[in-house]
Amino acid sequence: MISLSKTAIWLPETYEDAEFIAKESGLPEVVVREKMGIKKKCRASKAMNTSEMAVRAAKEVLKDIDPNSVDLVIWTGSEFKDHPVWSAGIFVQEQLGCRKAWAFDMSSRCSSNVVGIKVAKSLMLQDPSLSRVLLCGGHKTGELVNYQDASSRFLYNLSDGGAAILLERGEKNPILESSVITDGAFSKDVIIPAGGTAMPWSEKSEDYCLTCPDIEGMRQRLADRSLDNFMSVIKGAAQASLPDQPIDYLSLLHMKRSAHDEILKRLELKDEQSIYLDEYGHFGAPDQVLSLGLAEKFLKPGAHVVLASAGIGYTWSALSLRWDEKTFTLVQGE
Repeated sequence: MISLSKTAIWLPETYEDAEFIAKESGLPEVVVREKMGIKKKCRASKAMNTSEMAVRAAKEVLKDIDPNSVDLVIWTGSEFKDHPVWSAGIFVQEQLGCRKAWAFDMSSRCSSNVVGIKVAKSLMLQDPSLSRVLLCGGHKTGELVNYQDASSRFLYNLSDGGAAILLERGEKNPILESSVITDGAFSKDVIIPAGGTAMPWSEKSEDYCLTCPDIEGMRQRLADRSLDNFMSVIKGAAQASLPDQPIDYLSLLHMKRSAHDEILKRLELKDEQSIYLDEYGHFGAPDQVLSLGLAEKFLKPGAHVVLASAGIGYTWSALSLRWDEKTFTLVQGE
C-alpha cells in the first residue's frame, strides 16, 4: 500500500483581516466576514520567497528522517514562484539535501496536492525503487490579489503558506481511490494578463494580478456545473474506495460559506465533519492538508477521509484515504 506518512503546514504569523480587506476593496466588512468567509488570512512578508515556505514545511516532515532516503521530490506549489520560468522542485530538493532523489514541478492549480498524490501513488506502484516521495510547495498568491478589481472578488481569500506531504509504503493511512474532472470551457476565465507570450510586458501593475475577463459568463457556467462536479468527484472517489463506509470527514478547500454549506448538505454531512477555514484563507493546494491536520484531534482510527478541491481552469478533484494515525505538524513564524 502507498500511505500518507507525514504532513506539515508552515504559516506566516502576519495576516490581513476582514477590516483591512473591506477598506482596501470598498466592500462592507460584514460581506467580507460573513459572505466571503474571511475573518483573516495569512500573508507572508515581502522578503519571503515562495520556495522558502515549501522548504520550511518540508523540513518539518523530514525531521528524524534522512533526506537521502527520499527518492522523489514533486513541487505541488504555486506557479507564482521565485522566478517566472524555473524548476522550484529541483531547488527545494537541493535545499533539503535530498541528493539521491530526482525532482520535477507539477501544476493543477488549487488541485495540485490532490492530483499530485494521485500521480505520486501511481508512480510508486509502477516503480518499486520509489519508497519515499515528498510533495511540497509554497504559495504566495496573496500577492496576486487586486482589491480594486471587482471581477476577482472571489479571489480575495487567497493567502500565503507552505505545505509538505510524505508518501511511503505502509499499512497506516493508505491512499485509496481518486476522481478528477477538468473542463476547458473555464480555461481562460482566470488569468494574469502580462508576463507570458500573449502579453510579454505591461507598464500597468494590475496586469500582473489575477483577473477574470468574463466574470458573468464564468459565474453562469460555475452555477451550472461546479457543485455537480464536486459531487461527482467526491462521491466517485469515496464509493470506489470504501463503498460500505460513509465519509467521516471532508477535507475541503476554502470557498464562500454558502458553497461550503451546500456541499455538506448535498453529501448529508454535519457541520463538524468539515472545518471551515475562515481564519486562514485559501492557500491553494495546501487547504486539504491544513483541514485534515486540524481535524486529526478528533478523528478516530479507521475514519474515511476525502480530500476535495477545485482549481481554476477548472479542475475538480477528490481523493479518499483511511485515516489511522496522526501525521500533521503546524508551524507558524517568520
